[in-house]
Amino acid sequence: MSAPTANRWAAFARDTNETKIQIALNLDGGAFPPETDARLLQGDDHASQSTKSQTISINTGIGFLDHMLHALSKHAGWSLALACKGDLHIDDHHTAEDVCIALGYAFHQAMGSPAGIKRFGSAYAPLDEALSRAVVDISNRPYAVIELGLKREKIGDLSCEMIPHCMESFAQAARITIHVDVIRGFNDHHRAESAFKALAVAIKEAISKVPGKEGEVPSTKGTLTV
Repeated sequence: MSAPTANRWAAFARDTNETKIQIALNLDGGAFPPETDARLLQGDDHASQSTKSQTISINTGIGFLDHMLHALSKHAGWSLALACKGDLHIDDHHTAEDVCIALGYAFHQAMGSPAGIKRFGSAYAPLDEALSRAVVDISNRPYAVIELGLKREKIGDLSCEMIPHCMESFAQAARITIHVDVIRGFNDHHRAESAFKALAVAIKEAISKVPGKEGEVPSTKGTLTV
C-alpha cells in the first residue's frame, strides 16, 4: 500500500507597515490548510469562484490585480484565498508587490520537495487577438524575464508598470524561473490576461507529478534545494 500523498498547501499572514496580508493556498485545489485564517472565507471578496475542485477568494483592494490572480489561480488549478489591506492612499505599488511576494512565499512553502514533479512547463494562451507564451522551471533559482509590451499607464487601478513587476516578485519569492512574453495583441487588458493565463498553465504542467518518478529529483545535480 503506497504512502498517502502530502498536501501541497500553505497558510500564513504577512504584516508590514505598508500591507497586511492573509493567504491560504492549495496547489492541487480542494480544501485549505486547517490553520487558514477564518477571515479569508467570510465572503468579503472581489474575485471569487467555488467549484467542486477549487475555491478562489481574492480581495487586494485593486480590482484588476484581483482579476489577474483569479485567472492565475483558476488555470493553475489552485485553491487560493487572499486578502490584503494596503496603503492604497499612497499608490498601488506596495500592495501589488507585497501580494505577489506573499503568493510566491506561499507557493514555495506549498511545493515542499520537488521530487517526482515534471519541473519544466510551457504554455501558450490566447485571448482574442492577444497571444502569450510562458516557460517555467521549478529551479530554486529565482529569475524572471517578462516582456508584455503594455502601452497604457493603468488598467483599472493597477499601474501597467506593476504588472511585470508582480510576476517578477512572485518568481523571486517562489524561487522559480519564469519567462513570459506577449507575442501579439493590441488590447492591453487582453495582453496582460493572456500572459497570466499562459503562466498559470505552464506552472500547472511544471508542478505536475510524473507517474513512476516518485521520489526522484528532476536534476542532474540530484538536488533542487541548494
